[in-house]
Amino acid sequence: MLKRRALWIALVVIVGAAFGAAACTDIMVGKLASTDGSVITSHTCDGAYDSRLVVVPAADHQPGGMAPVYKGIIRAYPQFPIERYKPMEKLGEIPEVPHTYKIFQIGYPFANEYQVLIGEQTIGNSNKIAANREQAIMYIEQLEIFGLQRGKTAREVVQIMGQLAEQYGYADGGEGLAVADENELWLFECYAVGPLWTKDSGKPGAVWCAQRLPDDHVSVTCNKSRIGEVDPNDSANFMMSSNYKQVAIDFGLYDPASGQPFVWKYAYADCRGKVDDRLWRVFSLLNPSGNWDHEQVANYPFSVKPDAKVSIQRVIELYHDQMAGTIYDAYENEAWYYTDSKGNRVKTPFATPVVPSGMSSWLGISVPRKIAGNTCSYFFVGQCRDWLPADIGGVLWFGLSAPATSTWIPVWVGVERVPVSWTTLDRKKFDRNSAWWAFEIADNLVNQRYGDLKPVLDAVHLPLQAEIDAMAPIIEQTALTMYALDPALARALLTDFTSTTMLKAEAAYWKLMDELLFKL
Repeated sequence: MLKRRALWIALVVIVGAAFGAAACTDIMVGKLASTDGSVITSHTCDGAYDSRLVVVPAADHQPGGMAPVYKGIIRAYPQFPIERYKPMEKLGEIPEVPHTYKIFQIGYPFANEYQVLIGEQTIGNSNKIAANREQAIMYIEQLEIFGLQRGKTAREVVQIMGQLAEQYGYADGGEGLAVADENELWLFECYAVGPLWTKDSGKPGAVWCAQRLPDDHVSVTCNKSRIGEVDPNDSANFMMSSNYKQVAIDFGLYDPASGQPFVWKYAYADCRGKVDDRLWRVFSLLNPSGNWDHEQVANYPFSVKPDAKVSIQRVIELYHDQMAGTIYDAYENEAWYYTDSKGNRVKTPFATPVVPSGMSSWLGISVPRKIAGNTCSYFFVGQCRDWLPADIGGVLWFGLSAPATSTWIPVWVGVERVPVSWTTLDRKKFDRNSAWWAFEIADNLVNQRYGDLKPVLDAVHLPLQAEIDAMAPIIEQTALTMYALDPALARALLTDFTSTTMLKAEAAYWKLMDELLFKL
């Protein structure tokens, strides 16, 4: 009876956490800023989004064919509809291209076979430029699909997404995409152009801009516009729609007569005076010599040169960050301590760095938005490497639920399928055939009594992660040798390793979940 009760308590907590506020974080590293010369992009999909990973194969299409345009892809993919959400709605069609590339479909599609990788985050926008959703049909996730299916480079994908948003109208709120390939990383930001736009107006149906990350710099984007002053004459570092400034002028978001420079992030998603703990934290950790003022986040530069080159492992560590050692460390808050019967000050095992909103109010603990969020559907840190074939060079270190407690598994873009349990999820029904539930329940149970249960999780997670980290380079080297003989054999090896690792991690976490329930 106690075990059953614990399960019900856990499920209630899980469902509540899964529908928390969205707050994605994308950390970006240029190729000359990384330790190995790779371009790095990343993403935490924070909130209740479709975390089923589906490999959509490349395809040839007949002349005259049309490609459907959908609304609601982030929560329901047409091959695997989720009952809880409204069915996907078809908004229209656009001409299909003769050939589409293999892509990795998830809530926000994030990779194609040419090692173009995309991290997403919502940035909001001025209410004045809300979309005309009777006319505009392009949502950001649909643009990602078309861009990845049709573009071989980051620059090309950005141009495709921008052109389609202009032509067919952008129906979404403000969005930012960190688009990377083996040579470049671009931050693409896109907005609607107001409720009066129509498809017959002859005007662009979107306003967008993309800025290139300097090769020796790092940056982070976390739910706020990051592009500042724009140089339309610098095509090496900027791409934009022709109306990039005019929309702001038309809606009174920028006055040329003011004598002030046009600043993209102030015009379309005014973030002046706003603080973001994640942006401050990443800049402070990667460029501590900058002595970054927490209160001046809105004025931070687009990017910065790190004090030391950044490895893929370092970026993954950032996604485990709980603000330890700072005044924002919720786990070390004085509210968790009490005096025991012997007069000693003792921390309660209920102390946790992940403090639910009701408990934080009750205890008076201020909880900043950390990089290591726990209301996460899926996450990845991806590498693009120009010295390897695309099938091997593009790899996403991918996982489900919270990045601080889950397993990071390499998914190369040469992978051709993943286990069925990683393509299965209904959030309103607990299912042992769905991998997401194993990682989600383990994370939520640990946070019920963190002091006692985090060591139990670590005893399973850390050796498993160490084994994966040790095996991945061996598999890569073997795949590279095989690739020279037959690329198909290399892809088969990568597919088998990724699938086997996913199943092993999933099984370990199901066993861990049962152990945590017993100890709770």
